[in-house]
Amino acid sequence: MFKLANLTKTLVLAGLAFSFTAEGVAQSKYTGIGREATKAEVAAWDIDVRPDFKGLPAGSGNTLRGQEVWEGRCASCHGTFGESNEVFTPIVGGTTKEDMKTGRVASLLSDKQPQRTTLMKVATVSTLWDYIYRAMPWNAPRTLTPDDTYAVLGYILAMAEIVPDDFTLSDKNIADVQKLMPNRNGMTQAHGMWNEGGKPDVKATACMTNCTKHVTIGSSLPDYARNAHENLALQNRPYGPYRGVDTTKPPVSNLPGKGLMAVSMTAAESITPEGLFKKHNCATCHAPASRAIGPAISEVAAKYKGQADAIKKMHAKVKVGGAGVWGAIPMPPHAHVSDGDIEVLVKWMLTGK
Repeated sequence: MFKLANLTKTLVLAGLAFSFTAEGVAQSKYTGIGREATKAEVAAWDIDVRPDFKGLPAGSGNTLRGQEVWEGRCASCHGTFGESNEVFTPIVGGTTKEDMKTGRVASLLSDKQPQRTTLMKVATVSTLWDYIYRAMPWNAPRTLTPDDTYAVLGYILAMAEIVPDDFTLSDKNIADVQKLMPNRNGMTQAHGMWNEGGKPDVKATACMTNCTKHVTIGSSLPDYARNAHENLALQNRPYGPYRGVDTTKPPVSNLPGKGLMAVSMTAAESITPEGLFKKHNCATCHAPASRAIGPAISEVAAKYKGQADAIKKMHAKVKVGGAGVWGAIPMPPHAHVSDGDIEVLVKWMLTGK
């Protein structure tokens, strides 16, 4: 919890220096610039909840109400029972009654568990309360009341069999629920992200010697998670020139091209319309017959068909960019692309030749 009443130092916001009164009201160091933040404005910003539950608002909610909120505002992304893997990874699953006793989730150490769920990993129930209240639902954050937040969190805990089905969660008993969290003892600060000489690298001292000149960045999935979201090759990814790999098969030994964003082609191929399309990464936003970030090539050709000045219009659009014709996402300018390349691409898109 970030208590403004305890601040004694100067806070710099948007290039201006502010100090705080004993009542937690911001005051500008410079006269005639800005204004004091009201208590209501400070209260609206100061909503985080600490693991010791400082900052937790008073309230309560039962699991019956939580189920109503869940089915109306949460299930579409997280599944009826919190098990959905379609939009987000599962919230519930992978924990046992024994984990509740020890405070350590045993399945985190086993590859037999197909996927790590939220309740397998999170250590503090305050983290769940704080995140739900601040960020959920996905399409309308900060629209849940404190009571509804207690209710929906209680329902999640009930689905995981951490609390009874008819439980009422409140600011009065949430500390007792914390004692039942399956992974409450599974978090530690006694390590760094990397080890140096067998010791945690917590000082982050940069080496800066014998650095590699060229680095290829890639990624991989463990076998148990490889097909968790089904075959990526059949899914239309919104970003990047690659539409995903066939995750039903073993991983390829090498990434496509010389790097993740590299395009490999001969000199002869690079001057063809198809080659220019790859060279200038047009496939990042456009596909032949289906929408990606921008319209399909077939849609563009249909829209400008029969217009005498179509090539001129398209040439200008590619060169300077724009928005509003195909939706809210703007097309960035391509001033770095030569006029000759743009002309070849535009004619190819409009005529297929």
